[in-house]
Amino acid sequence: MHSIGDAVITTDPNYRVEYLNPVAEVMTGWSSAEAAGNPLQSVFAVINELTRAPAADAVRRCLEEGRIVGPDDHTVLVSRCGRERLIADTAAPIRDRDGTVLGAVLVFQDVGETRRLTRQLAHEAAHDALTGLANRRQFEQRLEEAVAAARNAGIEHALCYFDIDQFKLVNDTAGHAVGDLLLQQVRERLIGKFRDRDTLARLGGDEFAVLLEHCSLEEATRIAESIVTSFREWRFTWEGRRFQIGASAGVVPVNGETASAQAVLAEADVACFTAKERGRNRVHVYRRQGAQPSPHHAQMLVAATLRDALAEDRFCLYGQPIVSLNSESGTLYHYEVLLRMIAPDGGIILPDAFIPAAERFGLMTAIDRWVIDRAFRAHASLNGAGERVELAINLCGDSLNTEDFAAFLLHQFTQYDVRSDRMCFELTETAAIQNLEQAQEFVAVIRAHGSRFALDDFGTGLSSFRYLRELPADYLKIDGSFVRNVCRNAHDAAVVAAINEVGHILGIVTVAEYVHDGATACCLRDLGVDYAQGYVFGAPQPLEQLLQSHLPA
Repeated sequence: MHSIGDAVITTDPNYRVEYLNPVAEVMTGWSSAEAAGNPLQSVFAVINELTRAPAADAVRRCLEEGRIVGPDDHTVLVSRCGRERLIADTAAPIRDRDGTVLGAVLVFQDVGETRRLTRQLAHEAAHDALTGLANRRQFEQRLEEAVAAARNAGIEHALCYFDIDQFKLVNDTAGHAVGDLLLQQVRERLIGKFRDRDTLARLGGDEFAVLLEHCSLEEATRIAESIVTSFREWRFTWEGRRFQIGASAGVVPVNGETASAQAVLAEADVACFTAKERGRNRVHVYRRQGAQPSPHHAQMLVAATLRDALAEDRFCLYGQPIVSLNSESGTLYHYEVLLRMIAPDGGIILPDAFIPAAERFGLMTAIDRWVIDRAFRAHASLNGAGERVELAINLCGDSLNTEDFAAFLLHQFTQYDVRSDRMCFELTETAAIQNLEQAQEFVAVIRAHGSRFALDDFGTGLSSFRYLRELPADYLKIDGSFVRNVCRNAHDAAVVAAINEVGHILGIVTVAEYVHDGATACCLRDLGVDYAQGYVFGAPQPLEQLLQSHLPA
C-alpha cells in the first residue's frame, strides 16, 4: 500500500484512521503520523460537487453492510489546506481469517483531469468548433424532444432557420479564414437575443437555427424579423473593405401537427429558401395547408431531403447489364450505373422522385461527384477481375460547367487505380447540346485519357445527327421512346434503323434502351443494333452484388 499509485487510508472498526500511504498524505494534507487516531471525517473531508453538502460516507456504509462500496459521482475531497480535488473512492472491509471485520480500507484517485477531458469531449461532440454553438447533432436531439412534447402535451414551439446571404461572396473573395471570422461575428450578433431555454445552433456552413420553446408562431416571426433587420443594417469590415451582410430566415411552427424533427427541419429549409428566392433579407413563414404541400414546396422539400441524404451518405448504386445482341459478345461485361436514394426508414427511392428537384436546386454536381467516387471504389474492389468490367456513369450538364470537374474525375483513376478504358461517361443528348462547348472539351479530355463517351437518350434532341460530328461518341444510346414499339410501329423502326446506320457509318457502337421483351430484342438484332439494355436482360440490382459475381470463387 505504501508504494501503489492510488491514495489509501485504513481505519479501525470505529472509523478512526490507522494509516495513510504517501499519495493519501499529499491529497489530504495530513501525514500518516498526524492522522493516526483521528476520526476519518476529519482527515478525509468530502463534499458533493453539485450541492456542496457533505458527501455520503463510503467507509461507514461498507462497515455497516459488510461489503465493498463503490464510488459516487461528484465527490470532492477538501484537503487540510482547503484545496479541492474531484475523486473516485471505493471502500472495502478488512477481515481476519475468521471473517471478523477489523476495519476498512479506503482507496481513492484524483479524477479531475479525467472528468475534465470527458466533459470536454462531451462538449465538443455537442458543439460547433468554430462558433461554440450547439451543433446539428445536438440541435436535432433538442428538436426531437420538442416535437415529442408538442405532440404529447400540446405545447407550442417554433423553429427559426437563418441563412447568411453574402457569406459565399466573403468566403470566395477574402478566403476561408475571413469567412470563419464572419461566422464568429454572426454568432456574436445572435447570442444574447434569445432566452436561456432556447437552443441556438450552427447547422453547418452559413446556416444557423434557433429552437424557441413555448413560443407562438407570431412571436417567433417577430423575433426573426428583428434579427433579419439587424443583419440588413450590419456591415462586415475586413482590412478596410466593407461587406453588406444580410440574412434570410424561415420560420416553422412546432406543434401537434409536426410529423418529426427531420420534417420540421425540411420545412424550415424550404421556408428559408423561399425567403431567398423572393429577394433575400426577409422572413418567410412556412404554413402547412392540408395534407399536401404545393408542387413548388413539395420539390423544395425533396431538395432539403437531398441535402440531408448527401450529408448522411444515404445514396446507393445499382447496376443494369448492357448485353451484346450478336453472338460475338467478347469477354467484356458492361453495366450502367444507376442511382438510388435511401429513405430515413431504409426504403429505396427511385431517381424520378428526386432528380428534378436536384436539377432545379443545383445539387446535381455534388450528386455526380458522389456517384463517381463510389463507382470507382466499387470497380477498384474487383482488383484483377475488373479487367473484364466496364461501368457507364451518367453525368449532368451542370457538372461540365464546374471548373475543376474534369480534374476531379481524372484524379479518381489515380486514387483508385482503375483502368481508364474501363470507364464510360454518359451525357444525355439534350444536356450535351445545351452545354456544347463544355461537352466538347470534356469529351476531348476523357477520350485522350482512354475513357469512352456515350450520348444517352439519342434521338430526342433537335438536329440530332448534326451534333455527331461535333461530339465524337463511342456509344449511341437510342432513346427508349423509339425502342418500346419498334416491332409494332414502322415510324419508330425507321428512326431506330436510321440512328443505327448513321452510327455505324461514323464508327459508333449503338445501344438500344428499355428493351423489355424478347420480341423487341429480336427486332433490334435484325436491324443490326449492337447492344441492348432492359428488363428482359436483367433488372437493376445493387452494384456491389453484380460486381461480386465477377470475383473468382
